[in-house]
Amino acid sequence: MNKSLKILEFDKILERLSSYTESPSVKKRIEELIPYPTLALAREAQRETTEAVTTTLKLGGPPVNLSVAEVTKYVKLAERNGMLHTKELMQISRMLYVARRMKAYLGETAEECTKLLELADGIITVKVLEDRINTCIISEDEIADDASSELSTIRRKIKNLNAKIKDTLNGMLHSSHYKKYLQDAIVTMRGDRYVIPVRAECRSEIPGIVHDSSASGATIFVEPMSVVNANNEIRDLKSREQQEIERILMELSAQVCEYSHAIFVDYNSVCELDFMFAKARLSLDMNGTEPELNDKGIISFKKARHPLIDKEKVVANDIELGKEYDTLVVTGPNTGGKTVTLKTIGLFSVMAASGLHISAADRSEAAVFDKIYADIGDEQSIEQSLSTFSSHMVNIVDITKNVDGNSLVLFDELGGGTDPTEGAALAIAILEYLRSFGVRTVATTHYSELKIYALSTDGVENASCEFDVENLQPTYKLLIGVPGKSNAFSISRRLGLDELIIDRANAILSDEDIHFEDVVTELEQSRAKARRDADENKRMKNELKSLRDLLEKDRIKLKESKSRILDEAHREAKIIVMDAKEEANSIIKDLEKMRRQGVKNGGQLSEKAQNARDSLKKKEDSIDKKMAQASKPKKTYVEPPKNLKLGQTVKIVDMNEEASVLKLPDKKGMLRVQAGIFKMDVHISNIREVKDDEVKELAKKYTPSVRSFESKTKNASTEIDVRGHNVEEAWIKVEKFLDDCYLAGVSPVRIIHGKGTGLLRKGIQGYLKKYRYVKSFRNGKFGEGEDGVTVCELK
Repeated sequence: MNKSLKILEFDKILERLSSYTESPSVKKRIEELIPYPTLALAREAQRETTEAVTTTLKLGGPPVNLSVAEVTKYVKLAERNGMLHTKELMQISRMLYVARRMKAYLGETAEECTKLLELADGIITVKVLEDRINTCIISEDEIADDASSELSTIRRKIKNLNAKIKDTLNGMLHSSHYKKYLQDAIVTMRGDRYVIPVRAECRSEIPGIVHDSSASGATIFVEPMSVVNANNEIRDLKSREQQEIERILMELSAQVCEYSHAIFVDYNSVCELDFMFAKARLSLDMNGTEPELNDKGIISFKKARHPLIDKEKVVANDIELGKEYDTLVVTGPNTGGKTVTLKTIGLFSVMAASGLHISAADRSEAAVFDKIYADIGDEQSIEQSLSTFSSHMVNIVDITKNVDGNSLVLFDELGGGTDPTEGAALAIAILEYLRSFGVRTVATTHYSELKIYALSTDGVENASCEFDVENLQPTYKLLIGVPGKSNAFSISRRLGLDELIIDRANAILSDEDIHFEDVVTELEQSRAKARRDADENKRMKNELKSLRDLLEKDRIKLKESKSRILDEAHREAKIIVMDAKEEANSIIKDLEKMRRQGVKNGGQLSEKAQNARDSLKKKEDSIDKKMAQASKPKKTYVEPPKNLKLGQTVKIVDMNEEASVLKLPDKKGMLRVQAGIFKMDVHISNIREVKDDEVKELAKKYTPSVRSFESKTKNASTEIDVRGHNVEEAWIKVEKFLDDCYLAGVSPVRIIHGKGTGLLRKGIQGYLKKYRYVKSFRNGKFGEGEDGVTVCELK
């Protein structure tokens, strides 16, 4: 298997995958990646890749670099009471930071990404340790002053002593007494001790300890006695500082040991995530998809593109194997794409079983094989005295000894490198032997005998790589079901070979060979015609689908228009009722006003009251008459029009739609009309003529209603506040508010009643349950007012 994986260039795919991570452990895991042995494991690995791709597309890539150092060895050292250094602690801190950020990131992924959500749930955040390490350690070479109070004190003392020493030495440098003995007016250090450069001949003039001298011997570096004690004290403080740093590191190491379990869990989770998102990046870079896996040996790669070929140059091919046939014989010219086809089939099968997406279209299928064998390329060996044929035969012998029913075998130039007759016979025998085990086999060849074998044998199919004879270029297009032509004569003719030679070559060919080539030519011509027909059928199918969609849209539009007309009629009736209510309320108010004034004017009051009552009675009668007329069903039968003409505009009565006459009435009175893009047959009794005067009259009739409707709805609000009212007072306001909103088509609306004791809310909602124009209502959500608001949806 490992030899075949290398032949199929799976190692190059792994190199690309490895480039997406910097983690040593993940790189090692990628390097050791091989196809999973079972269908279940392969499907799980594919699902992991798909989840990472889905999350990347939804949320963008991970917020942090997932590559982390291998911290498990550091944790094990801490568990043995070892002291971790600053670099190791910083790597642990970074790993904990990455785990914490990824836990938050994955919390927003899709619910179907169960594996990622499971990993996120398993991550244990240890921010206390992460913060402690970050607080104590500034860099690999520096511990923070406030890592401990003792360390802060020591460093403050060192700082003060350094300043004191520098002041003393600077005083000597600028002193007129010492200045003449100095080589340079500078303070320098030798062996962590502050010194000054003194002329060698003036050594006795400045008492102190000599620590060094220049190469020439003219200058000696003296530590004056006045700063010796201070330098000694600094050395002691430095020693104490180092001891305190080691104590802090031991304390941090102990904390690492305390949280060792969480660190192990988080490290494994981060590495798993790094591996999954590396696979996702590979998939996105090569525009890959998840194949549907099976263990039945079925391969169906749609628009397959070899992932190692330039995206701009690679040719996509559809490849089938394992359904109607288990063996595929591929023929065609050299450098025409036969070997690429072989490697694509093998490489895709390996990638799919390894949990990697393949660069093919959606709904592609891949099989999980127990074994994959590939005999591709020339492995002749001078040292082992192996010819091309022998080297291939060594591989074939190994394959035939180890193959089983769930194997995929790929042969390049099967039977090549020897006598064509014997080679072809041997190739057919090998294919028959493998078929007896149920092996899925793909073989490339130039032998016509194998083409005939594929044509005459059930379960074996021909395929070819197309060649453009006109341009002398391969198209790299795989044609399944069509045996390939050698095109040797055509290519030679295009290159200028003498026709006498080509004619002589034709004469040498047997009649059977010529007939076979003619059959191949006819097949290719039929295939080209079939492809053109298929393209034309596809185009017509798309046009029909577009027309059907357009018809469906017009049907829906017509239905909505009818519904809108009915709604307008209902609204107009509502306006009539509301006008009547307002006028009736006005008359009632007048009557009530006259009653309170008393009978001061005798019969005059009675006459006014009587007039008001008569006015109210007339209005009620008028309302009843109008409502009766509005509720009376319209008759669909009207006087049939006479002398109809083609193209005349008519109205379809029951649809209330205008249409054009396409076909005059037949004996049964049926005529064809077109309303919009719809053509339909209707009875002449359902048709009436449309006149210009009638249209103008209808426009005048409905103008007042439209103005009345606009006046009542133009100021409709989306909310009403009834806080401070009792239930009855509030409902009167709410009812009028809902009427206005219904007429204006405003929905949803908000009724603000406050929280309080809840009595006002319950009362209003009780009325809402019985109100005819209310479709549904609910309490407000967070941000809407919660229980202090009722949100109402109108019909």
